[in-house]
Amino acid sequence: MCELYSKRDTLALRRKHIGPSCKVFFAADPVKIVRAQRQYMFDERGDQYLDCINNVAHVGHCHPEVVKAALEQMEALNTNSRFLHDNIVEYARRLSATLPEKLSVCYFTNSGSEANDLALRLARQFRGHQDVITLDHAYHGHLSSLIEISPYKFRKGKDVKKEFVHVAPAPDTYRGKYREDHADPANAYADEVKEIIEKAHNSGRKIAAFIAESMQSCGGQIIPPAGYFQKVAEYVHRAGGVFIADEVQVGFGRVGKHFWSFQMQGEDFVPDIVTMGKPMGNGHPMACVVTTKEIAEAFSSSGMEYFNTYGGNPVSSAIGLAVLNVIENEDLQGNATRVGDYLTELLNKQKAKHTLIGDIRGIGLFIGIDLVKDRQERTPATDEAQHVIYKMKEKRVLLSADGPHRNVLKIKPPMCFTEEDAKFMVDQLDEILTVLEEAIGAKSESVISENTPCRAKMPNEAHSELLGEGASDPRENPGQKRNGLCTDKHSLLSKRLKT
Repeated sequence: MCELYSKRDTLALRRKHIGPSCKVFFAADPVKIVRAQRQYMFDERGDQYLDCINNVAHVGHCHPEVVKAALEQMEALNTNSRFLHDNIVEYARRLSATLPEKLSVCYFTNSGSEANDLALRLARQFRGHQDVITLDHAYHGHLSSLIEISPYKFRKGKDVKKEFVHVAPAPDTYRGKYREDHADPANAYADEVKEIIEKAHNSGRKIAAFIAESMQSCGGQIIPPAGYFQKVAEYVHRAGGVFIADEVQVGFGRVGKHFWSFQMQGEDFVPDIVTMGKPMGNGHPMACVVTTKEIAEAFSSSGMEYFNTYGGNPVSSAIGLAVLNVIENEDLQGNATRVGDYLTELLNKQKAKHTLIGDIRGIGLFIGIDLVKDRQERTPATDEAQHVIYKMKEKRVLLSADGPHRNVLKIKPPMCFTEEDAKFMVDQLDEILTVLEEAIGAKSESVISENTPCRAKMPNEAHSELLGEGASDPRENPGQKRNGLCTDKHSLLSKRLKT
């Protein structure tokens, strides 16, 4: 594919014309991508990369059926959603059929941020309440209304949490307040929400909504313990609020066994509002809020019309329908289960081999690898994680790191990811971790017991170089350094750790 500019010129033009807060992946040495197909991306030299990052290209980059649907509808008509057209209602019908029966009313938008902002409006209009309970380390979008409820983006010491925002502990059973050895972590974490509600009521405040990603992504691939959402919903409903499930990152069959991640909690849990986005259009900007008839009617009763020029336009709806068809016709949910189980099995074998791996967690094709310096203390291996993602890039595998400590390797590839891809990715990771552990003095022969302290000690000279070149500034907001978006100052790790 023809390039407009050389990579060097593209970088120069980006620095000149694109806002400096807009980061690129692997900023110290960016990959310039010119085309992609299925689970592979190609740079300007034609080098192929295995994409383990893109939960946006859900059914595969440039899927021919999605491209065909977009082209055919573009050639026929595209206009705003106030004209009567079949596509939007057909898509709403098909989408609603994947959800519990009471979730039947759709509002279409163009991004997950728009969807979550609208969800807050629906929740606040429903009972006239204002306050929102969110989870620590959560991220729900870039609009001002969402930054306010996204602790992942709070700048320590600079942002004052709004009075109407209440932050509950993330239900993290690996590094959180209540861990896997707790008798009932689901109820313990839910009781934290109950206590927040009681304190808010004692201060004369009223809860409009509890909002949570069905599985936290930016928070570090956190899977809530079974039963947690049910108890939280009980407390929130009792307070007159609604439960918003944010499926922007993890919906549309990524978990394999279910179409929506919130369904992992069981059939007895149904949120009041569901938001969705990223994978919905396979790279085309589209998103949606789905709610109950009761909440929709309360929103309408305000007298304010909701209108979104592009939300649900004929082309977007055609693309959305094509994505649903591909998920079904190619059994991508089944693939997520089969390949995800195989990948998790391979990674658990790596955990038994490498002391840097503290935890493997996830389901389907949504998996996190929690890197630690010390298994007993679970000390986050932040510098090591950054080293790993750059070394994986050198081996033509694209990974990212996230979580509050930026030490969790995130795996969320296109849903057409294969067992061969999983094996290739894990083989590269094994090689990198082997050399890395040797360089920092880790004892990586084997792990005999989870109860035996295993410390990955770094030689003083190598450690000082890591701090000089690749370590995180403790004053820096982790939300400004996400998914491998390192600044030039904080880029690659020590050259001593090269594989």
